[in-house]
Amino acid sequence: MLLTTVLLWALNLSVTKYILTHGLGPLPYATVRYGLAAFVFVALTLFAERTLRIERRHLPIIALAAVVLWLNQLSFVFALDLTTASTIGLLLGAIPIFTAVFGLVLGIEHPSRRFWIAAAISAIGVGLVALGASSEVSASRVGILLGLATGATWAGYSVTIAPLMRTYSPSRVSAVVIPITWILLALAGFQQTQDQDWTLGWQVWVLLLFATLGPLVLTNVLWFRSIHRIGPAKATLAANLQPFVAAVLAVILLSEPLSWLQIAGGVLIGLGILFVRQRAPEPPST
Repeated sequence: MLLTTVLLWALNLSVTKYILTHGLGPLPYATVRYGLAAFVFVALTLFAERTLRIERRHLPIIALAAVVLWLNQLSFVFALDLTTASTIGLLLGAIPIFTAVFGLVLGIEHPSRRFWIAAAISAIGVGLVALGASSEVSASRVGILLGLATGATWAGYSVTIAPLMRTYSPSRVSAVVIPITWILLALAGFQQTQDQDWTLGWQVWVLLLFATLGPLVLTNVLWFRSIHRIGPAKATLAANLQPFVAAVLAVILLSEPLSWLQIAGGVLIGLGILFVRQRAPEPPST
């Protein structure tokens, strides 16, 4: 589930960048995408579970999650509008660190020393992937800050929503959170969406549909099922694979070169994930 999620996320960076550079503004894109996703999640959840009911005691968490996800999407679309998809992909390698810190502050996660070592190994791998890029990574300072904000808010959203997964399915949580997020996006982007020229090529609409059903709808379910099984800190550590996966996809699809530093970085990222999954030896029985 994590590997499928990482693959779709890696594709989504390039797909979103293409859409934004071919006529669709950041806020209209986010508004249409989340509006479609809200419809899909509500329809699927009502079909499968027959209800969207959330207990009253969980409503504050739902509201907080929607606001954090709204901030995440604002950061994401404007970061990609200001800089390159590869830059944002590399910056998202910081998600595991943000997640562990938020989880520690909230008392949800208690990362072990093994996790911090694994996160450091993976972070070094992300750095090598960046150093091995064939061309300079250029970005505005605002774009870089928004890229970091994208990682931080996604980590915050993952940690916030994790306790709800003990009571509700990922689909039901998404069917409630995403419509609220869509309302916030629609309000924030009302003027830009109203002024948007909608005479776009068919490629943009096809890619927009993919960006909604794949990297948003499908990965939302897979991601939070993973969090429910292994916890947010370990699940988000796998997100460090995304920069290397994006580089491999660029080699296959765009014939871009892949340097030995990038390969070494990918190996370190994988080693970090394998390291954290190893269990510490159990004490001998007495």
